[in-house]
Amino acid sequence: MSARRVPTSTYRLQVTADFDLAAARGVVDHIRTLGADWVYLSPVLQAEPGSQHGYDVVDHSHVDTERGGDAALRALAEAAHAAGLGVLVDIVPNHVGVATPEANPWWWSLLESGQGSPVAWAFDVDWQAGDGRIRIPVLDDRLLDAVELRDGRLYVGETAYPTAEGTVQDGDDVETVHARQHYEFVHWKRADHDLNYRRFFAVNTLAAIRVEEPEVFASSHATIGGWFRDGLVDGLRIDHPDGLYDPAGYLQDLHELTGGAYTLVEKILEPGEQLPSSWPVDGTTGYDALAVVDRVFVDPAGEQPLTAASGAEPTDWQQLTHDTRRGIADGILGSEVRRLARLLAPVAPDVPEDRIVDAVAEIVASFEVYRTYLPEGVHHLIDALERAAEARPDLDDVIDRIAPALVDPAHAAAVRLQQTSGMVMAKGVEDTAFYRTSRLTTLSEVGADPSLFAVSVEDFHQAQRDRQGSWPHTMTTLTTHDTKRSEDTRARITVLAELGSEWTAALERLQSLVPLDDAVFADLLWQAIVGARPASRERLHAYAEKASREAGDSTTWTEPDEAFEAQMHALVDASFDDPEVVAVLDELDRVVDEAGWSNGLGQKLVQLTMPGVPDVYQGTEGWDRSLVDPDNRRPVDYTELRHVLAGLDGPEDDGPEHLPAIGLDGAVKTLVVSRALRLRRDHPELFTRYLGLESSGSAADHVLAFDRGGAVTVATRLPVGLERVGGWGDTLVHPVPLDRVDLLTGRHFPASRGIALAELLADLPVALLVPADLTDTTTADGAAAAASSTSSTTPAAAGSDGTAVSDQQAEIEILEGHA
Repeated sequence: MSARRVPTSTYRLQVTADFDLAAARGVVDHIRTLGADWVYLSPVLQAEPGSQHGYDVVDHSHVDTERGGDAALRALAEAAHAAGLGVLVDIVPNHVGVATPEANPWWWSLLESGQGSPVAWAFDVDWQAGDGRIRIPVLDDRLLDAVELRDGRLYVGETAYPTAEGTVQDGDDVETVHARQHYEFVHWKRADHDLNYRRFFAVNTLAAIRVEEPEVFASSHATIGGWFRDGLVDGLRIDHPDGLYDPAGYLQDLHELTGGAYTLVEKILEPGEQLPSSWPVDGTTGYDALAVVDRVFVDPAGEQPLTAASGAEPTDWQQLTHDTRRGIADGILGSEVRRLARLLAPVAPDVPEDRIVDAVAEIVASFEVYRTYLPEGVHHLIDALERAAEARPDLDDVIDRIAPALVDPAHAAAVRLQQTSGMVMAKGVEDTAFYRTSRLTTLSEVGADPSLFAVSVEDFHQAQRDRQGSWPHTMTTLTTHDTKRSEDTRARITVLAELGSEWTAALERLQSLVPLDDAVFADLLWQAIVGARPASRERLHAYAEKASREAGDSTTWTEPDEAFEAQMHALVDASFDDPEVVAVLDELDRVVDEAGWSNGLGQKLVQLTMPGVPDVYQGTEGWDRSLVDPDNRRPVDYTELRHVLAGLDGPEDDGPEHLPAIGLDGAVKTLVVSRALRLRRDHPELFTRYLGLESSGSAADHVLAFDRGGAVTVATRLPVGLERVGGWGDTLVHPVPLDRVDLLTGRHFPASRGIALAELLADLPVALLVPADLTDTTTADGAAAAASSTSSTTPAAAGSDGTAVSDQQAEIEILEGHA
């Protein structure tokens, strides 16, 4: 195995059949030129035929042939390593795809042989609950009339299922053959309560595997281990560790398999929650960082007017999420709750089953974190038990009876409760409650809490000091394949917090022009239209349908309300076709365009330079106004991105005079991303600490600035308010006094006790300052960058011993004095 590597940054690619590993290899040069340090790949093991995401792995023994196969991964890894880039791969330990049984050898064997299958140990099946058969929820109202017997197999539509040896004889009908199998076809609606295999959340076509078993781990990770033995892969991203039987044990096994390689976990941390320090990982995939970055750009003064504008929205977030979680526990995850109740029945044999089911559902609805990790996280479980008993005093006696088993790490029910609570939280909060709250939809993002409206600059600084001290190599992100809205869409929506009464008036006008019978959802949809503008009609119709059905208030996936959805789609059409509606949106754009541009650049530079390892999601080096998946997984035009980057790196990039041509287009964001990434990659010594910088003057509240140990980030916040107070005026930011250059504009700023923001941010709402005597290697090929033509010739500062040292070293010494 190669020596352990840690990235300075990553660039996420969504690998599909249409953008396969060969295509990914083709953009390695762009990723390197942009300045990213590692290539970060979505799952690449063999997935369901036609899978667009790769999280439905069907065969762990090789790389997906539609994505290019083993040879293509090797070629990509070799190209990345030759370019000096590391390789990070997303893996899926918790579940496998079972939509196409023929494609999954393990699942086919299980269906064919049942408990006698040589791989029966791989799946988490309650055979007793199914009378020895596994229930497959694929039938419609025709029931077994929808099943055909052809060539010794049973077919539901065009999907084939195996038959056990000796169970098909000449003259048998479908019902007879079906009764002899180790599986039972049931109506799809029975999945909510009668399923007897564990799934990924409520997805019937993703069956959980028991990776805690040594044989399952060895079989499902043999190829992954080979990647590290062959030096192809340098790190892993672990999907959904909360679904595992024993996350800590699994991560330790993985640590040993990879030789301690760089590892991240897709773990959602609620406010105040910490990643277990005992886990042998480098951090999370960055949703905790996203939540803080978003909120430091939100105007707290907007909370009251936006809350009022949201109309009928529930004001108690905790009650709303309790109720949505309870709805999930009683509904699509009812089969998991019932399985828990069956495990608990022996500890309360005299308690009716329905009361145990009710108590378990109330407990999982009462968690404020995704999962407790026993025994170290037992306090979260105790809190949930107490909240459940308080909310349902009629169940207090049942909760008392089952509580000892649930807090016992050795009890099967305690383990399964841990695996279940995260599913209930994700479906109840992310996929339901987030679509039922609309006062400012920026706040409804994975890993965030919409009840927390804004974060102060000082709280932001504290969060960064904590990250630098505890998890310096954790990922930071703003956009992922799972975010509800991309970073630039949220940057535009964030502006609404500054508009207050203007947005309220606009929303009332839009509602009067195109009424929708669900006021909360109407607010959410109009914000999406404003944020993603100018999104296509097709994209907005698709978003409206998904968002409304996820909310589940006025329409649902299983029982769509045709009248409501027609009204909703008419609203989307009006945003294109009704002149009065378009006029309202155009007037909003007059403010949102420029302020969203400022927010977008600010949050991006902050994310790229704050503590942690920044990830750039594919294509977001340019403006990207995406909505929820699959919208955020659309193809990326790398030809155009290369063209933009080449233009910035050309001879015209020699100072601020080229900036007016950039305007509000994508080039300016690419400038910010490339200069920040290159600086982190080429000069990691400038990013060794964190110091929040003070500002003074009439607009001091509108600046966010920090020093990372040589690199200084300055970003504008609340740009609408800044304009209303007349601009920067006398406002100064106060870094350690050294000669500096702004890498984004090439401007030189001599050492002083304060830098005037009116000058520093005259061209852009952000600045990235470096010591003026820095030897420039911030372009991909080591050529002079934007700042090189203005490098200072000021004599070096004197060190504490009287000898000459560079400005950078002088700053480090001064910073150490402030530590």
